[in-house]
Amino acid sequence: MSNLTTPIFSLTGKKIYVAGHNGMVGSAIIRRLKQIDCDCLTVNSSDLDLMKINDVDNWFKENKPDVVFMAAAKVGGIHANNSYPVDFLYENIAIQNSLILNSHKYKVKKLMFLGSSCIYPVSAKQPLMESSLLTGSLEKTNESYAIAKITGIKLCQAYRKQYGADFISVMPTNLYGPGDNFHPENSHVVAALISKFHNAVLSNKKTITLWGTGKPKREFLDVDDLADGLFFIMENYSDNNPINIGTGKEISIIDFANLIKNISGWNGDIIFDSSYPDGMPRKVMDITNLKNLGWTAPTKLESGIKKAYDWYVNNLSTVRKK
Repeated sequence: MSNLTTPIFSLTGKKIYVAGHNGMVGSAIIRRLKQIDCDCLTVNSSDLDLMKINDVDNWFKENKPDVVFMAAAKVGGIHANNSYPVDFLYENIAIQNSLILNSHKYKVKKLMFLGSSCIYPVSAKQPLMESSLLTGSLEKTNESYAIAKITGIKLCQAYRKQYGADFISVMPTNLYGPGDNFHPENSHVVAALISKFHNAVLSNKKTITLWGTGKPKREFLDVDDLADGLFFIMENYSDNNPINIGTGKEISIIDFANLIKNISGWNGDIIFDSSYPDGMPRKVMDITNLKNLGWTAPTKLESGIKKAYDWYVNNLSTVRKK
C-alpha cells in the first residue's frame, strides 16, 4: 500500500528483465508488472545459465533490458545452507557478477538487487536497521549465503560510486506465499509448517513435533506484498544504502504455529522439542525508511497465511520440492 507520489523513475513502457521469474519472488514480481504497460523479459534457466557470464553477456546484448530485477538466487533453509556452503557462496556470487556486470555493460537504466535479512549480524540491535550491516559476526548456519548477498550489495554500491550506475539493494524479511519451495528439509519455516500441518491432517496425526521452545519471534511478509513494495521502491528510491522491506510486526513461533494449525483445521497437539536450538530470540526489520518513503504492507498475517495454505493444498501435485 503506497501513498500516491510522482515517481522519480517510471517502470511504464520499459523493457524489464526479471531474473529468476519462475521462483516465488520472481513470479510475484511478474504478477505485479502485468498491472502496467511494460515489456517483461524472462528466460528459463534451461536456456540461460546465469553463472556463465559470457552467455549472460550475449543475452543482454540481444535483449537490451532497461530495468533488471535480480530475483535469481540459490536459496534454502537452515539445513540446506549448513550442508552446502560452497554451493550457496559460489553460485550466488557467480549469478550476481554476471547480472550486475552485464547490466552496467549494456547500460541498464536501473537495477534492483535483492538481499536478505540474514545479512545482518547476530548481535545487531532489534529491530534490524540498515546501518547495522557489517557491524558484527554473522549467523554461522547461513554465513555463506549471507556473505554472497553482502558481496552483491557491495558490488552495486561500487558500480554506483565508480560509474554512477543506478543500482539499488533491498533487504526483504522472511517471505511466504504462492511458488514457495516445500522441500521437507530445504524449505523455509512457513512452507515447512504449512506442509507439516497439512500432512498431519491427511494422516490424522495426533501430535506434531517442532524444533526449539517456540519462544523466538519472527516477522513474515506476503510475497505479493513484497512485489508491490519492490515496484514502489524501484520507482521511488535511488540511494547507495540498502533499504529494508517487511511488516515491522513480529509473532512468536508458537503463536505462528497455532495460527497455521487453526487454518488447517488440524486438532492434534503441538510438541516443542527444546533439545533443538532456537536460533536468534528475535528477528524483525526496522522499516522506518520505507514507511517514510510512503509504502506499507497491506496484507494481514492471518489472511496472507490462509491464502498461502489454500494455494499449497490446491497445487499439491505441482509445488516445488527441491
